[in-house]
Amino acid sequence: MTNTDTTGTLPSAAEEPARMEWAKHAPEVYKAMVRLDVAARQGLDPRLAELVKIRASQLNHCAFCLDMHSKDALAAGESVERIIQLSAWEESRHFYTEKEIAAIELTEAVTVLTEGFVPDEVYERAAKQFDEAELSQLIAAIAVINAWNRFGVTCRMTPGHYQPGQHH
Repeated sequence: MTNTDTTGTLPSAAEEPARMEWAKHAPEVYKAMVRLDVAARQGLDPRLAELVKIRASQLNHCAFCLDMHSKDALAAGESVERIIQLSAWEESRHFYTEKEIAAIELTEAVTVLTEGFVPDEVYERAAKQFDEAELSQLIAAIAVINAWNRFGVTCRMTPGHYQPGQHH
């Protein structure tokens, strides 16, 4: 079977199979991750949660999660333009609210940890935008998407087949 590009006219590279279907071999871990993901999302605006998941997935180069969360974000009413601009959010701040910027910035700090810690100023900006309960949920959501990304990139889960809401 020949793959075609999104227009359906040009041949594209062959789809690489996943290295392993980890969820099949570790079903209890998968189920626990799903429960943790559901718990972490509680109380967060669904569009904000998807922006956080997309940004972490961009940083972690997780194609499977980028596919999934971009589609879920669109289904939740997010705009294509804001999803596209997310990788350059610092130059496109005007596309996002201050609360979203604080969440995106915190996502980067927690995901990358280049300093070995989350800088005080990043945490303080987030703490001004979110009450403690919501900030706790946001931190949990960031940690969970980073865990999912590690499964995705390690097992090279194949993007492109996800349907919005499929795993909810």
